[in-house]
Amino acid sequence: MYKTIVLKDLAPMDVQNYLQHAIAPRPICFASTIDTNGNVNLSPFSFFNLFSSNPPIVIFSPARRVRDNTTKHTLQNVLEIPEVVINIVDYDMVQQTSLASCEFAKGTNEFEKAGFTMQAATMVKPPMVKESKIKLECRVNEVKPLGTEGGAGNLVIAEVLVMHIDESILNAEGKIDQTKINHVARLGGDWYCKVDESNLFTVAKPNTQLGIGVDALPASIKNSTILSGNNLGQLANVHEMPFVDPAFNDDRLKNIIQYYSINPDEMEKELHSYAKALLEINKVNEAWQILLALN
Repeated sequence: MYKTIVLKDLAPMDVQNYLQHAIAPRPICFASTIDTNGNVNLSPFSFFNLFSSNPPIVIFSPARRVRDNTTKHTLQNVLEIPEVVINIVDYDMVQQTSLASCEFAKGTNEFEKAGFTMQAATMVKPPMVKESKIKLECRVNEVKPLGTEGGAGNLVIAEVLVMHIDESILNAEGKIDQTKINHVARLGGDWYCKVDESNLFTVAKPNTQLGIGVDALPASIKNSTILSGNNLGQLANVHEMPFVDPAFNDDRLKNIIQYYSINPDEMEKELHSYAKALLEINKVNEAWQILLALN
């Protein structure tokens, strides 16, 4: 059963609640801006993402407040001085980042309130958060309002001019090591999530070669009661149908065939279970060899 919701029938606060819980996790843009009087503002936004690499464009959205339709100091600042530093949030700074989201009065320096250190940028006027391990100095190319009512977003389209990356999160090749960042992402309500090695995993990405597709899988695999949709996706991501490798040697496979040789249905279940276990640790080639033993 599904609960079906027509959004136009809901109050804006309820719409916001459903969307923010459903569309998650969301990366956090910790935006530092400055107004024409030199007042610095620092505030987090989870309506944020990367939208282009050439040109390098990121977008975040300081929405109008749902309760009273007022606008945020960040939006006011980028309309006055179209520059922003986007400081990437990790787990070590998430509590201070949340504190900076308080609605302090205009002119309050959230760097001081949240206990962060201002660091001069190299190409833009707003300061950077020294404690952030990745900082993006950006020029604001456009601010696009999406509406005039409470909850309406304002797309701040920003071009990344320069990045500053803490060397502690780089690998031997000088690239960012995903396992070292400990990214934090926003969910609904008070919920966040931490990205670390305990919940990171890889998914094989199709490049120039096309996967054969689930529709090309043998019926016995495609209709398996053991293999999941994720498992089928892994098997179907090969660019050509695998063949039996005579050199493949596996003691567990031999035992399954020997023990269940008089019961083909049970043998299929055991082989599919074994293949599933291999797929869960990304041993796709080995899983295929197990499944091909049925042919």
